[in-house]
This record gives sequence, C-alpha cells and structure tokens, in this order.
Amino acid sequence: MTSSASLGPQLPKTPTGIDGLDEITEGGLPKGRPTLVCGSAGCGKTLMGVEFLVRGIQQYNEPGVLMAFEETADELAANVTSLGFDLQTLQGQGQLRIDHVHVDRSEIEETGEYDLEGLFIRLGYAIDSIGAKRVVLDTIEALFSGFPNQAVLRSEIRRLFRWLKDKGVTTIITAERGEGSLTRQGLEEYVSDCVILLDNRVIEQITTRRLRIVKYRGSTHGTNEYPYLITEDGISVLPVTSLKLAHEVSDEIVSSGVPALDAMFGRHGFYKGSSVLITGTAGTAKTTLAASFAHAVCSTGKRCAFFAFEESPQQLVRNMRSVGLDLAPFIEQGLLHVEASRPTLNGLEKHLVTLHRLVKEFKPDAVVIDPISNLITVGNISEVRSMLTRLIDFLKISNITALFTSLISGRNIQQEMTEEGVSSLVDTWISVRDLEGVGERNRGVSILKARGMAHSNQVREFVVTNQGVQLLDVVIGPTGIVTGASRLTQQMQEQAQALASQQELERKDREIERKRRVLEATIANLRTEFESVEEELRQINHEELVRQQKLADTRRQIAGTASAE
Repeated sequence: MTSSASLGPQLPKTPTGIDGLDEITEGGLPKGRPTLVCGSAGCGKTLMGVEFLVRGIQQYNEPGVLMAFEETADELAANVTSLGFDLQTLQGQGQLRIDHVHVDRSEIEETGEYDLEGLFIRLGYAIDSIGAKRVVLDTIEALFSGFPNQAVLRSEIRRLFRWLKDKGVTTIITAERGEGSLTRQGLEEYVSDCVILLDNRVIEQITTRRLRIVKYRGSTHGTNEYPYLITEDGISVLPVTSLKLAHEVSDEIVSSGVPALDAMFGRHGFYKGSSVLITGTAGTAKTTLAASFAHAVCSTGKRCAFFAFEESPQQLVRNMRSVGLDLAPFIEQGLLHVEASRPTLNGLEKHLVTLHRLVKEFKPDAVVIDPISNLITVGNISEVRSMLTRLIDFLKISNITALFTSLISGRNIQQEMTEEGVSSLVDTWISVRDLEGVGERNRGVSILKARGMAHSNQVREFVVTNQGVQLLDVVIGPTGIVTGASRLTQQMQEQAQALASQQELERKDREIERKRRVLEATIANLRTEFESVEEELRQINHEELVRQQKLADTRRQIAGTASAE
C-alpha cells in the first residue's frame, strides 16, 4: 500500500453536501483527489456520485462531469427524478455535463500499445468545457472490461488515477465489490486517496445499509459502520458516535399533564429539553400518561409530535376522549401531529430519519414515542440502543422535550430495567406498575429518578377516570401503604375512629355543660342566701340606729327639762 506525505491538519477538502457524510469525513472528500466508492449491487453507488455532483452545483457552485459507462444520460436523469434531481435542467444551464461512453469488449481489438488516451482526451474536454470541479466515473469495471491483460489493466488504472490528480478535480469513482477484496481488480483501493465502502445487508428480513470509511489519506475520520438511507431527499448518513454532549440546557418547566404527578417533583414538572421514560407492564396507563403530556403541551399553544406504534390516530383520539383528553382540536389546529405506523414498516434508521424530517418540518416543542419497546422487532438490542442514543442526543441538541414509553416484561419487573437499556440515558424515569391486592389489581406510580431536582419517594396509587389520571391520597396502614379495597377499608376504619373520637368529645362537652349549669345554680343559691343575710344585717343596723337616735333624743329632752327647772 503506497503511503502519502503528511499533509498536516489543513488537508483541503471538498464538502459533498450529503447529509451526514461531511460530518464523519470531517469536512468532505479530499480536494483534487480521487475517492473510490465501492459496494455490491443496489447499495447506492451511482446515487452517491450523482448527489455529489448535484449538491456541488446547488450549494457550492461547482460544475461537474458525470461519465457513465452503463447508463445513458436520459436513463440517469429518469432514475434520479424521484429524488428531486433535475439533471436535464442542470445540463441546460451548462453546470453539468453527462457523457455516456459505450464500451463493448467484442469491438475492442487489443494490441500491446492499446491505452485510455482517447478517454483522457474526451474527459479532459468535458471538464474544460464547463470548468468542472467535480467528476464522477460510473463504473470503473465497465471501463476496463476490454482489458483482459492484467498488466495493461493495472498500468492503466494507475495512469487514470494519476491523470485525475494532475487535472486537480475532486473525483468519485464507483466500483463493484470483488471476491476477497473491495473491488474486482483489487487495485483501485490502493491507489485511491479515500475509500468508502457501501454495504447492503438483510437482517431478519429487514434491509439495512451501512457505510464505512475504509481509509482517508492525510485526515482523521469516523471509523465505525454508519447506517445510511436512500430517501426521497437523497442519501442520509446517520453518525453514531460523532455527537458530543455539548447541548444547552433550560430551567423552564414543562407539565406532565397530571397536576398530582407534577407535585411529586421538586420543580413541579420536567425540565424543558429533557428526556422522560415511562415504563410499566401492559395495561398500566402508559399511553394515557403520554397523551396527558401531549395534551398539556398543546394546551399551552406549543407543538407536539406523537409517534404511535400500536394505535392509529383515530383510535388514539377515540380512546383518549373516553378519559377526558380531547386531542382532535389540537390536531385540527396543527399543534399535534400523530405519526402512526407499525415498527416493521421501516428499519430503525428509517424511523430515525422520519423523526429528523418531522422535526425539521413540524418544529415541535415536544416529542412522544409510544412505545420504544416495539422497535426491538426491527433490530437487536444493541442496534435499538444505538438508535435511541442518537435520537435522545438529537432531541437534546434541539431542546425538545422527549417522552418515551416502554413495555417491560414480567421477568424484568423486579430489576426495573428496560429491554432497550435506555433507562440510564434518560433524565427522568417514571415507573407505573400493578399493585396486586386481595382479589384485585390496582395501579401505582413512582419516580425512580429525576436528574437535577428533588422528587417524592412514595408509590402513589392512581386511577384512570373520565376526567383523566387522578392520583389518590396516600393511606398508611399497620403494614405500610395500602391500596384498593384495603385502602377503602382503612379509610372506613379511620372514619369510624374519627367519628368515635368526635362523639367522645361531644359527650365530654355535654358533661362539662351540665357541671357548669349545676355550679351556676349553686352560685345563684349562695348569692340569694348572702343577699338575705345582708338584708337582715342592714335591718338590724337600721333598728339599732333608730334606737340610738331615740336614746339621744330622750337624753336631750331630760337635759332640757333639768335646765328649765
């Protein structure tokens, strides 16, 4: 393998404009150098080359040349029309040149001096005629089908790559996958400065495409296998490890839609832009809680995207109306968008791209996915976890509040873990469960974690009524919190005890009242007796005063008589 001189960190690069590819190549393809795109049939080699040219013209004003050896210009234009690429218009504007070269081995008479000089002249003229900066050769096997002599073939491959470098155009050369090597000839990957491998595989009847940067001279690059999709907008590459934890955070609080549940959080709700996971077994009202959250978001005039993997939009609206949540007005107002499909309709990457597209077009403030556990039907655990990791990071960067529901099986109830393994990735984890009593099943909700805020440690019983989800008051029995009929029995016992206590208090009040009246009567009798004695004493005093007065008068009379005599 030939080695290139060290170009340092400032290697010139040409951005492709392909969604995600520039991110994992850290800027694009090597400028002025050939890049080999290889893979099996149906993996999108030709499409990547065409999109490289179209994006260069539309976004970077760089004209391009497409030299095809298998399809005519009309056939290529028709094949990519569904992707929104109008090649004929670009040709008419003088920004794109498509040259079809027909190579028929039966018409070639090989001699020792036979080479590709005529092709170089033809390609050079096409480049110079429009000032092309980008070139695509599709595919190289067809070009070299007339060279059975391996020595001549290898020499011409080297000369072709050197000629393209000397021309200074950024080139994509497509090649078919070989047996035991990346290409049929096994040489192109060695003389190329950048090699991109496309792979189209089928896993459990689900088609999955993967892209890998095999080598990139003079530049660092992502080394993992990256899922990519061919959609109506072209190719989308989905990086797995390129996202960094550098998103902004918000102190704004978003309601869960259930006031009593909000009260269990120290800040009375979720942080905006956080991720919330609701786990529980079947029938524990996970979807109802998710719909309550969506209803609360839309009630404030904000947008919510609801991904339903188990119910149609009509069924969801009908079912939620029965519990007092009318979602239909929000759908009509454009505040709520329900995306309903079976997970098996698309692969994991398609679901992720669908969400990316919906976020870009709908611009929601919140996203609900109900449930994420169904995604396991279209991928293994590691793939689902990888997809959800990218999804959570994407929503965090977009400052979108995300709520996921997940079904947990009976064997996982004790450890309270989800099969997807995303419970450690989310910011808030709410668990809903069955609380089995004597001959009945009740529902309970608890908060397992809430990053950045205090939260209740209680298991609260709740019921689903025609007014929505309602949390019941906590009732403490002799053995702890009681629920269901036991809770009602405990409440009746407490009410009976309260009534007995009230009656005892009332009896004591009546006894005190009787004693008070007796005491008041006694006091009245004593007062009457006292008044009688007082009256008698006053009478005696009065009589004594009269007697004393009479004595004094008598003495004065006697004294007057004696004086007169």
